[in-house]
Amino acid sequence: MTREPLRLVIPKGSLEQATIELFQRAGWNISGSPRSYFPAVDDEEVVMARLRAQEVSRYVEDGTFDAGLTGKDWILENQSDVVVIDDLVYSKVSQSPARWVLAVDGESPYDRPEDLEGKRIATELVRFTRAFFEERSVKVEVEFSWGSTEAKVREGVVDAIVDVTETGSTIRANGLRIIHTLLTTNTQFIANRRAYKDPFKREKMEQIHLLLQAALEARKMVGLKMNVPGDKLDAVVGMLPSLNAPTVSGLYKSPWFAVESVVSEEIVRSLIPKLLKAGATGIIEYSLNKVL
Repeated sequence: MTREPLRLVIPKGSLEQATIELFQRAGWNISGSPRSYFPAVDDEEVVMARLRAQEVSRYVEDGTFDAGLTGKDWILENQSDVVVIDDLVYSKVSQSPARWVLAVDGESPYDRPEDLEGKRIATELVRFTRAFFEERSVKVEVEFSWGSTEAKVREGVVDAIVDVTETGSTIRANGLRIIHTLLTTNTQFIANRRAYKDPFKREKMEQIHLLLQAALEARKMVGLKMNVPGDKLDAVVGMLPSLNAPTVSGLYKSPWFAVESVVSEEIVRSLIPKLLKAGATGIIEYSLNKVL
């Protein structure tokens, strides 16, 4: 019996390339014109589409698509009733979650959200921003921003903005000052509730989720290979953190050993000089696609 493929939608726009690269590391190659809503994917069990992140959760909720990747922020903004399978923390700049922040002119007298009573705020995240101020009984006028949000404060069109940032550098470059973080957001893997109950589609979603998370985990790790003389082996192995224990094998007709380990990328720059001093030679560092 021919089964209906999983209809999966990924975010189009600023996060698109990072998403495509993540899928590639996980084992799925996505290709086709950036203008096409339906890119090709090398998996006959998947039909893929790409839409603006702002729209994804609505179309997953209504069943147009079975599953998708979108921001937690847009799920909350759309108030979408979907299954959140897991968080996938990645971005176009770093592996840190993005933030929706309240920002004002750098020379303004506003220091707290309460200081904006009666003021005008521009944002794409209109519903969430209104709810934020309503919960604090602060009356503000919240309007949708079609773009160039930072410039509207500088030019006096609005008193403040709520905008998304990863590092805050763009906001600071426009002469603005962040006074509050409304929401920390990241990409989430979501599913339509009905599709999630389908055994085949759920199994496919779980397969994709498993390998995407494995690819994300691999971004933090690297592999190390090296040769170590027998009399230095214990010292070198003792310096190597690993998922379980380093792999050690004897070299052919030699008192030397080959040692291999997976370690956090953060420590490699300080670890390699120490390994060399301890007697390791021929050290090779290599990237990983997946860590399970």
